[in-house]
Order: sequence, then C-alpha cells, then structure tokens
Amino acid sequence: MSDAYKKAGVDIDAGARLIETIGPIARSTARAGADAALGGFGAAFDLKAAGFNDPILISGSDGVGTKLKIAFETGCHETIGIDLVAMCANDVLAQGAEPLFFLDYFATGALDEGIAATVISGIAEGCRQAGCALTGGETAEMPGMYPPGEYDLAGFCVGAAERNRLLPRPVAPGDMMIGLASSGPHSNGYSLIRKIVDDGDHDYTAPAAFARETTLGEALLAPTRIYVKSLLPLFSNTQVKAFAHITGGGLTENIPRVIGEHMRARLDDSVLAMPPVFEWLQHEGALTQSEMRRAFNCGIGGVLIVAPETVDDCMAALTASGEDVRIIGAVVEA
Repeated sequence: MSDAYKKAGVDIDAGARLIETIGPIARSTARAGADAALGGFGAAFDLKAAGFNDPILISGSDGVGTKLKIAFETGCHETIGIDLVAMCANDVLAQGAEPLFFLDYFATGALDEGIAATVISGIAEGCRQAGCALTGGETAEMPGMYPPGEYDLAGFCVGAAERNRLLPRPVAPGDMMIGLASSGPHSNGYSLIRKIVDDGDHDYTAPAAFARETTLGEALLAPTRIYVKSLLPLFSNTQVKAFAHITGGGLTENIPRVIGEHMRARLDDSVLAMPPVFEWLQHEGALTQSEMRRAFNCGIGGVLIVAPETVDDCMAALTASGEDVRIIGAVVEA
C-alpha cells in the first residue's frame, strides 16, 4: 500500500522519518504543564502545574504570509518558523496572556525532509523565545497542491491569564504610549515588499542598499521579534493598561483596537523616524507616509500603554530586558 501511495506522490516513510527527527526538537520546548512529546493524537496541558488559579484561556492563529516567497527564492528557511510563532504569541500576549503551547501546520506538495526539519527547528526556537511548548502539529503532503519546493505554514497558540489580569484595561486621557522597536517589517506587507523588489529588478542575493553587510534577502527575512519575556513581568502591574501588537494596518489601525472608541492615539512624529529598511521601501516604492503607516510597522513592533506615573519604571524594565523603547505619544479623548 505504501508503494502505491508513494507512486501517487505521498511518502509515508519520509513523514515517519521527519517525526523521528523533530521529536527531540519539540521536547526541547517542554515547560511546566506540558512535556512537548510528539506522536499522540492530542496533547494535554496541566494549567495547575503551570501555576494558574483562576485562568482564562486565550487562543490565536496566524501565518507568515508571502514572506514565505522570499524564503523559497533564497533557500533560507531557518527563521521563518520564528515568524510563525511570533505572529501568534504576540497576539495572545496582547490579551495579557502567557503563551502556553503551540501547534503548527506544514503543508507541501512533496515532502523535503531537510527543509521541513529546518522550518520546524525555527518553530521550536520561536517557542523557546515565547516560553511555550511545541506540543504537536500536522505535516500534510498533498501532491499537486503546491509548486515544487514550496510550502505553507499556519500556527495556533493557546495562552492563559488570571481573570483579573486580562488586557486591555480601561485607558484614560494622559496615558502614555511606549513603542517597542521591531526587527524590521516582521511578517506584514510582504506582498508590497515583493512588488517593490520585482519592479526595481533588485536581487535578493545582492548586498542590501540599506545594510551593505547583509544581502537583501537576509535583511527582509529578519525574524519577527517576540515580546513575551520582556512584557509578561510588567502585566502584574495594574498601571499597565494595554498592549497593541503592530501587524497588518500598522500603527494607525492597531492602537485603536486596544484604547476604546472614546479615545484616540496622539503620536509624536518627531520620535517616529523610520529605520533604514523602511526608508528604502518608501523611496523605492514611492509610498506616501500614510501608505507606509498602514502597510508596515515602520520600526515599532508593539505599543505598551501605561499610566503616566509608571512610565519611567516600565521603560527602565524594558530596557533592562533588552528592548529598544521610546515614548511615542499619549492617549487623548476622541
């Protein structure tokens, strides 16, 4: 039967070998509440063992989008899994939740064990950065569904927060907005990025005009920053009101999601200077400032909203944890 299935384009033995390869990788993400062992039909998580008393579960799902196309063109698959975890874990974090466990979906036309193992190793690294366990997933080999050498990814993250620590909390006029630096475009706006690269006939393997020490492809594949370990210790402070993960829609659409309909964000343009990669994209794409802010994070991957009396302490704690932060504005009445 397996030979017949293999002739149809599905290699069951390759899938089994992949499970053996990634088993130790998944186990390296084990944490309190989950052993991160693969092979069962489902995975259990013990909330009590994780230290929760009155938890609310928070779930999130996302993908990497067309950033995958750059990984295909360059053959660089090492960090795309970090992006997958980051997009889900940072969203769960915006509800005040600690990411607990993660599942992935890897789909391809013909399974390349080396590429799949590399991608899943990146997912495991993302899980370690987010402090969650890689408890399972699905590897789907579907002949005819994807061009040779290509695959698709989806991620699913479950987190939890004590009931009295959920975010966002009510914000008030005068609350301050702390911007956390991004590592680049993260995983948003890549259909536009790829068009800019194609229209300008740029080469992903050539040195990046804005960062000559790296190639354009490597610069654009910089993995999404995961903010979990920097922010979770601050969420027990009731002066922390909200956290906005800056994804599709940029600053202009994501901050309003957490401040409420009767408030608006007043941004300080003087401190929102864009990093070189975004200046290059704006110049090469002839994009307006409005188009930039709706398509990209423009250098700010997350925004923390805090009461003014605690802003200095929060910034000091974030800096100590390795974040590059700045005050980017304040909340005002709509």
